[in-house]
Amino acid sequence: MTQARLMDGTALARRIVEETAKKAADLTERTGSAPCLATVLVGEDPASVTYVRMKQNRCRKAGIESRHVALPAATTTAELVGTLRELSADPTVHGILLQHPVGDHIDERAAFEAIAPEKDVDGVTFASFATMSFGLPGFVSCTPGGIIRLLDEYDVDPAGKRAVVVGRSAILGKPVGMLLLARDATVTYCHSRTRDLSAAVREADIVVAAVGRPRLIRGQDIKPGAVVVDAGYNAGNVGDVDFDSAVERASLITPVPGGVGPMTIATLLEQTVDAAAAAAAAAAAARRLGV
Repeated sequence: MTQARLMDGTALARRIVEETAKKAADLTERTGSAPCLATVLVGEDPASVTYVRMKQNRCRKAGIESRHVALPAATTTAELVGTLRELSADPTVHGILLQHPVGDHIDERAAFEAIAPEKDVDGVTFASFATMSFGLPGFVSCTPGGIIRLLDEYDVDPAGKRAVVVGRSAILGKPVGMLLLARDATVTYCHSRTRDLSAAVREADIVVAAVGRPRLIRGQDIKPGAVVVDAGYNAGNVGDVDFDSAVERASLITPVPGGVGPMTIATLLEQTVDAAAAAAAAAAAARRLGV
């Protein structure tokens, strides 16, 4: 039996970051100012601390300045909103990332909406979701955007295909469904209350697992020849798909780790440089107009 081909997110992400580093260097040379990503972390969740440190390291490698704002776990919604608004108003900051989780006592949506859309390089605001949904210029949610780039890299055209998205989070499940719909896929969303999930998955030409439950999607439920994108990450480097059984039926599949994860960070860095370039262009236009 032929096994599925692996969709190598690590290799593609490396190429994207290399291209992003060249754009960042060019922009820095032209403007005298490096692109800057501000990361905001509430509390000291060990996983979040590790993620932020990793993103800072990747920023340095890509020629992007990293500014970290560490807030105590007891930070209130109002305080967090104030910090994000200050960063949004700071012309030296081009992108803002609010690291999850922020704590149950904080209104996460209110915090997201304090980020200026032109600096929402993580694609978490209402404005970003709207531009994704309507196919307008703007920043995509990083993991969904990375998934679409992976599909493109492996010549997977969603047009006319049935795509099943398992998960409905505001920054992963919902936006990846909208991006697939924009590519003319027929999209079905599944979630914790979906009846007979297996039956829905068996109909899918493209499966995106994004629910955060280890090995929820079993190989026996994968349509032979389907493309399987595992956006889940659980303890022990385990995804939402039972990889060992799914690889026997899929045509393409993302590994965990090394599939979707690297693409998320690469998209974040690329959008940060794009935001800096847009800010530089707007500043140059304003100078020409004498504003």
